[in-house]
Amino acid sequence: MLKDYLFPETVSEAVSILNNKEGQARIIAGGTDLLLDIPAGKIKTSNLVDISRISELSAITLEEGMISIGAAVTHNRAAESELIREKAAALAQAASCVGSYQIRNSATVIGNVCNAQPAADTAVALVALGAVAEIAASGGTESVPVEKMYAGVGRSTVDSSRQLVTKVSFPAAQKGQGTAFVRLQQRKALALPMLNVAAMVALEDGKFAWARISMAPVGPGPVRALNAEQILNGAEVTPEVIEKAAQAALEQANPRSSALRGSKEYRTSVLPTLIRRALEQAVANAGGSIN
Repeated sequence: MLKDYLFPETVSEAVSILNNKEGQARIIAGGTDLLLDIPAGKIKTSNLVDISRISELSAITLEEGMISIGAAVTHNRAAESELIREKAAALAQAASCVGSYQIRNSATVIGNVCNAQPAADTAVALVALGAVAEIAASGGTESVPVEKMYAGVGRSTVDSSRQLVTKVSFPAAQKGQGTAFVRLQQRKALALPMLNVAAMVALEDGKFAWARISMAPVGPGPVRALNAEQILNGAEVTPEVIEKAAQAALEQANPRSSALRGSKEYRTSVLPTLIRRALEQAVANAGGSIN
């Protein structure tokens, strides 16, 4: 049973409350998942620590080439941010896909990551962008790559009863760099993704200087297509190279058959197409062309 609902005004105050409650309090931001999980008995807590009034956690900033998104930034704010749309298009596209407009007005990007669902759209984009989370606790602050925040399906490495993810940060796209996000879903409102893919590429003299590709749900969390990335690094930007990389991505994908998301065989057959589309769009967003 809930006993208290607290509004700290600083990060240190929020962390202090968590420490004093000794695991009996839990962070809440948008609450769109948590307020369903508590009555369902999936999460037990007696105190909620609402971080929505901590001003620094509502900021989207660009400093020294790094974009940071605070823990209280909603999906709609990320999707509509000029900075995110220009310098991290994949994240803006991913944030605009989550739930309904009303849900996106409350649900936060970092909450989406901490909920640890394998196909979390913004987590897939953040992994492709190379994002790192800053996590505060009573013992200090640590930085963790977003792809390392998954302990299993629906299980985060972050303990929200003792830790607070304050922000995620990633490099802003520079000249010659582009990002993209694509999603396969059923044709109905609020559909969960059957597959989603995000890519970031850097181009130099008609070649891929480097690339990062993230795909889901093909594992416990967003999965890097490392073999595909290796094929792209230093290669000419051609349809043949992109297709070879798209096929290589299958080597690290292990989708499960699901009544909601489709069979393993179907999703395996269409994944290369999504990889190809994401790469083609990322190349276009980088100002490049496919020869």
